[in-house]
Amino acid sequence: MEVILREDIEKLGTRGEVVKVAAGYARNFLLPKRLAVAATDSNKKIVAQEKEAHLRREVKLKGEAEELAKLLAAKPVELARKSGENDHLFGSVTSQDIADALTAMHFTIDRKKIELGEPIKTLGEHKVPVRLHREVTAEVTVIVNKEA
Repeated sequence: MEVILREDIEKLGTRGEVVKVAAGYARNFLLPKRLAVAATDSNKKIVAQEKEAHLRREVKLKGEAEELAKLLAAKPVELARKSGENDHLFGSVTSQDIADALTAMHFTIDRKKIELGEPIKTLGEHKVPVRLHREVTAEVTVIVNKEA
């Protein structure tokens, strides 16, 4: 059965693409979840219009993300934590701590978008990537200082 995809589906295709799938897969999964529509001429026109609207929205979101990335790169995030000898923190700085600090700076960034491999456990300056958009990643400077 031929269907037109309405969303990007991993290992199957991208939005607006006409793909051939098993009838059961289309009938039981793709069509009920509105991930695809049957490949008819009228549906092809509708999906083409949806694709154009999606591309316009995507360009707008990418532009906003790039502007936000410039703002985030310009302002470092400063955090004060208790530390012991050799500049080793008693606790750690997690992505939630960074998200809270960004919220205090009037940036609303979800902690899941902060790509912190492992928590920060030392004092100093650290570069942390923040995924703002599928194609836009900002480098945020996190400065961890000793608490007075």
